[in-house]
Amino acid sequence: MKAQEQKQLYTTYGQILMMSAWGMAIVAASFLFLYIGYKLDAWLRTPPTFMFGLFFLALTTSIGRLYQEAWRRKKDV
Repeated sequence: MKAQEQKQLYTTYGQILMMSAWGMAIVAASFLFLYIGYKLDAWLRTPPTFMFGLFFLALTTSIGRLYQEAWRRKKDV
């Protein structure tokens, strides 16, 4: 295998690994904010207002950061 092909292969694997890391970060942030919202709702005796609000906040910010990262990497190529 040529050096150029090998470098391209490592770049592809790196991109796959980066997407997996972003997926895990989205899941972790969603569950963390969901738990914090659940605890806030239990403490304040409110319906699942904070739980849903913080969950959607985590989703939108995580996906927004993923989009920014992808856009920046697209410009670098």
